[in-house]
Amino acid sequence: MALIVQKYGGTSVSDIEKMQNVAKRIIKAREEGNSIVVVLSAMEGETDRLAQLAYSASDHPAEREYDVLISTGEQVTISLLAIILNKMGCKAKSFLSHQVKILTDRDHTRARILSVDTERINSELKKGNIVVLAGFQGVDQNDNITTLGRGGSDTSAVAVAAALNADYCEIFTDVDGVYTTDPNIYDRARKLAKITYEEMLELASSGAKVLQQRSVEIAKRYGVPVYVRSSFNNELGTLVTKEDREMEKEVVSGVTYDRNQAKITIVNVPDKPGIAARLFTPISDQNIVVDMIIQNASVEGFTDLTFTVSKKDMKEVQAILKKVAKEIGANRIEYDENISKVSMVGVGMKSHAGVASRMFAALASEGINILMISTSEIKISCVVESKYTELAVRVLHDVFHLDSEDK
Repeated sequence: MALIVQKYGGTSVSDIEKMQNVAKRIIKAREEGNSIVVVLSAMEGETDRLAQLAYSASDHPAEREYDVLISTGEQVTISLLAIILNKMGCKAKSFLSHQVKILTDRDHTRARILSVDTERINSELKKGNIVVLAGFQGVDQNDNITTLGRGGSDTSAVAVAAALNADYCEIFTDVDGVYTTDPNIYDRARKLAKITYEEMLELASSGAKVLQQRSVEIAKRYGVPVYVRSSFNNELGTLVTKEDREMEKEVVSGVTYDRNQAKITIVNVPDKPGIAARLFTPISDQNIVVDMIIQNASVEGFTDLTFTVSKKDMKEVQAILKKVAKEIGANRIEYDENISKVSMVGVGMKSHAGVASRMFAALASEGINILMISTSEIKISCVVESKYTELAVRVLHDVFHLDSEDK
């Protein structure tokens, strides 16, 4: 008998009929002799609706109260699913995060999980109950409700699986696995049977929306096997797991893109110790993630510094830099939101040369100018003009023959 954590996203529980189908899937897994813990998102569109309510009440809603409001979506889905399961003859109980104590830090709207108390979950499992948990939420040390940010139910599910030492975690969504690129923009995208934690982390950080990045970080840290599956068919999906020798043969596993990027250039910055810290510390203090950073060569004691942030953080970054730029004596600040980041990911890059040159040559052949470049051991990212996003993805997908399993 296996202990399985199943997570169902908003599209899987968007109405009663779909919840009934989810319940049938859960009961089937239970009848096969498994213990099941279910983690749910809110109904499709519900979190957005609640967020709009908050911002209609205030341009700047208090974050504590905002979390209290948008966490209610999951309370609806877990109670409805538990009702349906019980009606179908399968014992189930629903629990909010404070009832099983999913402890987080105090960073409202983007909290991080610190621990999961498994005592109550294990107690209910021993009684033969299906345990249905609210995803996306936790409580801090003062019992204030917190939320984990977009995609947070993925993180909830993997954290619960890690705490329970579950055999594996299944993430059910509206796609049937991880693809070599977004099938919505290229019909030659191929579903992967398995992918490493490292590759999935890089894909998630580069714009792929299949799994939330923090969920993959937890899965890697605790060795939780994760299956990405569709709740609308019975295909096995994609296994996210540790690296093996077979997987190293794949030079490139996927190409992804992120249109939610903005480029900022601070012109004529004094090139001396402490300036970079003066610029980036106040940004970090607001929990804003800076992605790519490039500093030009110094000319007569001055340099230009370029970096990227998420578009949603642009206004806040502008306000911060307006003040800091004056203090450090920078000439001006330039902003560009018409960009995208296109990335190639693959563990095989560690043992294969020439990947970057092939990537750059392929983009050049289509007249696509590279504005910024960033690399890691298994990823190469280029910032390009946003109008070239889809073309860049298709070109790179073809150059590395990602539609073929025998490339």
